[in-house]
Amino acid sequence: MLKYYPEGTNKALLKRFENYAQIKEAMKSAQIVEGRVLLCDKEHNLHIDLGVCRGVIPYREGAFGIQEGTVRDIALISKVNKTVCFKIIGFHRTESGERIAVLSRRIVQLECLKNFIDMLREGDVIDARVTHLESFGAFIDIGCGINSLIPIDMLSVSRISHPSQRLSEGQKIKTVLKKREEEKLTFSLKELLGTWEENAALFSVGETVTGIVRSVESYGVFIELTPNLAGLAEYNSVLCEGQKVSVYIKAIIPEKMKIKLAVVEAFDEVVGVPELTYFEKENHISQWNYSTANSIKSIKTVF
Repeated sequence: MLKYYPEGTNKALLKRFENYAQIKEAMKSAQIVEGRVLLCDKEHNLHIDLGVCRGVIPYREGAFGIQEGTVRDIALISKVNKTVCFKIIGFHRTESGERIAVLSRRIVQLECLKNFIDMLREGDVIDARVTHLESFGAFIDIGCGINSLIPIDMLSVSRISHPSQRLSEGQKIKTVLKKREEEKLTFSLKELLGTWEENAALFSVGETVTGIVRSVESYGVFIELTPNLAGLAEYNSVLCEGQKVSVYIKAIIPEKMKIKLAVVEAFDEVVGVPELTYFEKENHISQWNYSTANSIKSIKTVF
């Protein structure tokens, strides 16, 4: 399978040419090149500085789906000051005599779809980049600017109220293809972040560690220790969602998949996005069982 990268993640593709001979060679060899968009003009053509000259991605070549009417113009407008991929397909002289290179992002995306994305199977693990966050999930670039979605409930086992509590825009991540439909791919993250036992093994009874308040309920406070592991402390009306706390680990109970905590201290500092630790190292997984062997509750994913 050929390798295609999310836009802006492979520095080797980002180029500024010193002469036209280099540009012509890149065109002849059909190289995939990346550049930063300087301008989206009123016709929604994307302008890129190639070094020796200016490059322009015509509106209809801006993305797969523009010609078909399935992609809105905002998909081009939002690319200003961002890195995009393209191939050089020709040259053109403007009315003022300026020589510009004609570029196509659409061609690269069609190639990526055919040679990479259309070949993905459920359970395949790939590299992606977070493009933007909505209340319902995280949009990710899965290759050459082609977007897909990780729903919020698939970002981790520990529940969050918004994807910004788990990821940040521009972040490079690994993700697994959860479901393939005819016109839609859905990805997941939680299956790569470890089982209950793998996460619980990072902690011991008697330790005092840092956690994040994720939910305050009448019967207790859920505190996240890792993205795939949360424990329960006694109700405390002073605590609020998103607050950073230090907690004492009172008990770890594998058969019930529970961790009992006691809040030692609460902090006012703003909590950043926790670092992700990937437990799954393979490029494909067929199933994932979060639950412990003796647990009554079963949480698993079969791909």
